[in-house]
Amino acid sequence: WSSSFGLRKGYIRPGKPYPGTKPVNTPLKARQCGEVKPVQFKDRTKESPPSLPLAPGAAKNKESNLVGRSLLSFNISISYDKKNSHLSKTRSIIKTKPTNVKLFDAEASTMSALAGSGIEVMIAIPNDQLALMNDYDRAKKFVQRNVTRYNFNGGVDIKYVAVGNEPYLTTYNGSFSKTTFPALRNIQNALNEAGPDINDQMVEMVQFLAKNNAPFTVNIYPFLSLYGNDHFPVDFAFFDGAPQPVVDNGIQYTNVFDANYDTLVSALKAAGHGDMPIIVGEVGWPTDGDKNANINMAYRFYNGLLPRLTSNKGTPLRPGSIEVYLFGLIDEDAKSIAPGSFERHWGIFRYDGQPKFAMDISGRGQNALLVPAQNVRYLDKQWCEFNPDAKDLSKLGENINYACTFADCTPLGYGSSCNGLDANANASYAFNAYFQAQNQNEMACSFQGLARVTRNFTVRVDT
Repeated sequence: WSSSFGLRKGYIRPGKPYPGTKPVNTPLKARQCGEVKPVQFKDRTKESPPSLPLAPGAAKNKESNLVGRSLLSFNISISYDKKNSHLSKTRSIIKTKPTNVKLFDAEASTMSALAGSGIEVMIAIPNDQLALMNDYDRAKKFVQRNVTRYNFNGGVDIKYVAVGNEPYLTTYNGSFSKTTFPALRNIQNALNEAGPDINDQMVEMVQFLAKNNAPFTVNIYPFLSLYGNDHFPVDFAFFDGAPQPVVDNGIQYTNVFDANYDTLVSALKAAGHGDMPIIVGEVGWPTDGDKNANINMAYRFYNGLLPRLTSNKGTPLRPGSIEVYLFGLIDEDAKSIAPGSFERHWGIFRYDGQPKFAMDISGRGQNALLVPAQNVRYLDKQWCEFNPDAKDLSKLGENINYACTFADCTPLGYGSSCNGLDANANASYAFNAYFQAQNQNEMACSFQGLARVTRNFTVRVDT
């Protein structure tokens, strides 16, 4: 018996990795600076944890499927502790293909390497952190940082959290005897709070929709599969053919849109409503705010999606037409970026109503620029730029932060269209974004003497 306490995280069951990772075939052209819910293939939420006996003194929460208990492992497992001076590469260790791994240190690079591997993982809380876990807020932060963040399709299959490591050894002289159980209780409660089982609620909702002859609406964003998992095969997010199809119960899938859609079809069938109408309430591709958000990839996505919808081919489990709403029409520079900087760049039109790229809404492949907005009134051709004569730069950072708090600076982020600006141009972009958002109010281009108004605005991009 292991004397660490294992908390079963039964509802974290990410899907299998998608095979066939391959770079995008479409060459990405240079873009003009500033132009601007993981779903599984199989419904595994109904899987029950194995019925193993609880050890004396172990806790079980009757309101959830999380169990705190001592562990007796029946599978071949590997424990991995990174406290050595010459570390092996985690990916090399994974090549041994264990079925289970126990980590004594849930270090980010190790967890990232395990993502999509299919290996069941136990993460451990060392004894020297037990006292910290007696604070519930700290326990919640631990779960958020080391468990919840990896709960996505293709993420890490975290099966247990081990609280303490042989904390009752006599050689410890009772050092952890008063902190182990409170830590166990707090971690268990934090796990319960982080991921309640919503299966019953979803079934009740489906029954209500069926009673009222209402459709089930789902948003499908293949972009988010790339955003949430660096190991997701890029080609599988598009419709022009993944090099290695994913086979699920004998059915081949060449794109994640079909796979996501059929996941819902299967779930509705399991709930007794396999014929319920489905509407795709949102689908689209952003053009800035992330390394995978750009005009070329958006063009590739729509150039595959629209003809596919026009063909009325449907999906393997639901042939026929699919009712779809594209998202979105125009960029939204004031939208919350809590989910990611890309949230402001979903539009097929820019902020000023000008089309971003050629497309054919009819899906017939006759791509052309959409009709732009007419009679758009623009502000004067003047900009706010960094003042190269400024002497005191000590407050430059806080002024840039202020500007970006009240204006859109998402193109400056990593992987975004303006990520390559030099230091001065970076400041100029932030100051000008605020200046334009304030309708070119002269007072909005001061920033404690760090900025000035100009009519000859140029930027330099580092290459």
